[in-house]
Amino acid sequence: MFHGQIIPFLIVVALIVLLFGGKKLPELAKGVGEGLREFKKATQGEDESTSKAHEVAKTGGGSKSA
Repeated sequence: MFHGQIIPFLIVVALIVLLFGGKKLPELAKGVGEGLREFKKATQGEDESTSKAHEVAKTGGGSKSA
């Protein structure tokens, strides 16, 4: 199933190791992980705030002074 895809994957991994070196890879992976975690947190925060805004809009929301 993955037989045709393993060779290009190994080539990409070998190039990454050659470019960044073995010592930098854990730091690089940690930075990517933190970035993805922050991005996920930000997008989930947007979803919550937009759903709250939609709920307020549906109910006529807030206090209106006339």
